[in-house]
Amino acid sequence: MNAGFGKILDLFGNGDGESLDHYYPVRPECKDDVPPCRFRPQRGKTLSQRKWESCFSSDGRLDVARIIKRVQRGGIHPSIRGPAWEFILGCFDPNSTTKERNQIRQERRDQYYIWKARCQKMAPVIGSGKIVTTPLVSDDGTSASGGNNRPNSMERKKDDKSKELKWKYSLHQIGLDVLRTDRALSFYESESNQAKLSDVLAVYSWVDSDIGYVQGMNDICSPMVMILEDEGDAFWCFYHAMRKLRENFRSSDTSLGVQSQLTTLSTIIQTVDPELHQHLEDVAGGQYLFAIRMLMVLFRREFSFMDSLYLWELIWGMEYNPNLYSIYNDSREASASDHDQKHLKQCGKFERKIVKTGLVEEQSALAVFLLASILETKKKKLLNEASAIDDVVEIMGGITGKFDARKACKEALKIQKQYLDKTKK
Repeated sequence: MNAGFGKILDLFGNGDGESLDHYYPVRPECKDDVPPCRFRPQRGKTLSQRKWESCFSSDGRLDVARIIKRVQRGGIHPSIRGPAWEFILGCFDPNSTTKERNQIRQERRDQYYIWKARCQKMAPVIGSGKIVTTPLVSDDGTSASGGNNRPNSMERKKDDKSKELKWKYSLHQIGLDVLRTDRALSFYESESNQAKLSDVLAVYSWVDSDIGYVQGMNDICSPMVMILEDEGDAFWCFYHAMRKLRENFRSSDTSLGVQSQLTTLSTIIQTVDPELHQHLEDVAGGQYLFAIRMLMVLFRREFSFMDSLYLWELIWGMEYNPNLYSIYNDSREASASDHDQKHLKQCGKFERKIVKTGLVEEQSALAVFLLASILETKKKKLLNEASAIDDVVEIMGGITGKFDARKACKEALKIQKQYLDKTKK
């Protein structure tokens, strides 16, 4: 290969079969324990650095329709994953200029570090480069600064002191989960990187005190911390991802936030495959509880790290709606322009059908249809071998590292079409 052609491929940034191991290196002693990575960038399909840069106007406005089309076809090359995620998650409006985004980015960074400083006053370990490894609040709700509120009673009180105690109570769990997060990756051999993840989760827990911190958020946040160098940028990327996912993490003594998606999953299977639904009803009570983890953390445990990121961006690309996730609008309600061709072109394949049909239920997430498609692929095995809930769990657990993200999303769109067609009838 001559030097000129090699330089072109470097610029293009996603030659077929390119090894991506250097982006998220695995610790040598862990290589035998992680699922193999199936994702490989493909020329003409994967969003490359060259394609990415060509989609901006001279003042920095993004032709988001071209970007979404490419993301849906082949994901995003790791070299530009950070800035691309900020757009597909709605951190920035595609019609904003470079100057406007720079101003917004700086304002958001400033706000994050203000919140972080507030947290540091309450718990000096925040921002110290360390993580919490011992409880700051005991089980009876007492802390070094006094107070004697049990965590359950703290949830019922609205004053700042109970909010602070509840937040401090969560820091130990955050620390424990951070130590367990993506342990196979070399990135988290560094204590400072662990602390960065811990700080982002701690600040988010303080800011979104209604939800607080729930196990599984660490799996969602970890990639943002890795792909975005500035901690403030990682926080806001996570914040926008949680706008889509936070209700999954809401829970009480009597209900799970993800329950609404489980109910939707049950309705979908009952509609498109009554036989499978009846069998799951018989052996698993029809509650689909085996799917909780998959929906809460978007299949992080079923894929290698790289493949899970690829799946996420396929999902987010297909769900993209500039009106829904932009900085200017947080509503899915139809406007006069919602059905014009320009708007529809900017929407992902999955979202486009919802906009056209007007079926705007909050629970209509692609991840639910994706799980329905996986159940369909395992139908024969489920019907023949599952006689109890444990069998269903074992069969579904066997998918780890064994199915293709792009094919699964394609099948999910087919399930969505079947469901919408039958629902309309």
